[in-house]
Order: sequence, then C-alpha cells, then structure tokens
Amino acid sequence: MTKTASVEWIEGFKLKGTTENGLTVLMDSGENASAASPAQLLLQALAGCTMMDCALIVGKSRKKIDKFWIDITAEEAPEHPKVYTRIHLTYNFIGRELEPEVIERAIKLSEEKYCRVHAMLHKSAELTSSYNLNK
Repeated sequence: MTKTASVEWIEGFKLKGTTENGLTVLMDSGENASAASPAQLLLQALAGCTMMDCALIVGKSRKKIDKFWIDITAEEAPEHPKVYTRIHLTYNFIGRELEPEVIERAIKLSEEKYCRVHAMLHKSAELTSSYNLNK
C-alpha cells in the first residue's frame, strides 16, 4: 500500500507537513525554533509508535496503566549528516495492576514485531531500552 505526505516551506527553517488525510505538523530548526526539528520528530515518532503498541498489548492483558511515558537519549555521529548512532528508550510505567512480566512482554513484542519505526531505525542505529515500573 502506498502512503503519501507533503511538506511545505513556510519561511526560514519553518515547515508544515501534511499527511494524506490532511493532518498537519509544524517543524522548525535553529536557535529560535518554534517547533521540533525533523530529526527530533523522528525520536518522538519512535517513542510514539512503541508506546501505542505497549498500551495496546498491556490493555489486552487486562491490566490498567495509570501513567506511561518514554524518555529517549540519542547519540549523533560527529560528522554530517549526523545520523543517530545510538538510541536508548527508557519506558516508564505507573500502575497498581502492572507486573514486570506484562511490561517486558509488551516491550519485546513492540520492539521485535510491531513497531515499524523501530524496525526501520534498527537497521541504521544501535537501539537499546530499559524500563521502570512503579506501583
């Protein structure tokens, strides 16, 4: 299936991306940026993709997540194009019903099977993860 998107230049480094169904996102770069850069959005896309998977998998386990976020650290190559060489995701879960086995299974399934962003980035960067679980 073919997907489409477009990006429109606004001014300076400010851009507006539009998906095939009309949803938009602003991008910007530089000292006075008013939005995330395309490279920053790539990290957010990775976190968002795997978070959606994990939330769905944990939900199918009939467990309730009270709060969930991912912190990301990434190392860039020193030379241009300054690709990300290492990316680490720290999954943070809060929930009285959550058990380590459920969290570990959700993360593993997302990273190894379902998250397409992870699958694409895995080919060019070292991806690692850890998690914190607080009840």
